[in-house]
Amino acid sequence: MKKIINTDKAPAAIGTYSQAVVHHGVLYASGQIPIDPASGEMLENDIEKQIHQVFKNLHAVAEAAGTGLQNVLKLNVFLQDLSNFNHINTIMAEYFSEPYPARAAIEVAGLPKDAMVEMDAIIAVED
Repeated sequence: MKKIINTDKAPAAIGTYSQAVVHHGVLYASGQIPIDPASGEMLENDIEKQIHQVFKNLHAVAEAAGTGLQNVLKLNVFLQDLSNFNHINTIMAEYFSEPYPARAAIEVAGLPKDAMVEMDAIIAVED
C-alpha cells in the first residue's frame, strides 16, 4: 500500500523515519535540513545557502519518487528566526512558479543539528 522513497541524492534519515512515503499518488516528504548529501555535513550559517540546500534536498526526494517540486501541494517551512521569512519568499520564486503551493511558515525554538531552516512537503505523484 505504501512505497518508501530513499535516495542518496538527499541526506540519509538520521532517525526512525523514511526520507519519504508514497501512498495513493501522494508523496509525503520528511523534513529536510541543509545537509549536503555528498559530504553529510551541515551547510554554514548562511540562511540563503541553507534554504537553497533544503530545496535541493526536497527536489532530490521528489525526483526519486518520479515527481518534482512543480507538483508540491503543501510546503511547511520551519525557521529558527522568522525575520528570515523574506529570504524564503525570494528563493522560493526560483524553485516554483504560479500557481504556488499552499504553505505554512513557522518560527521554532530549535531544529535538528541547529539548522536555520527545515522544510517538509506533500507532493502529488503523476501517474
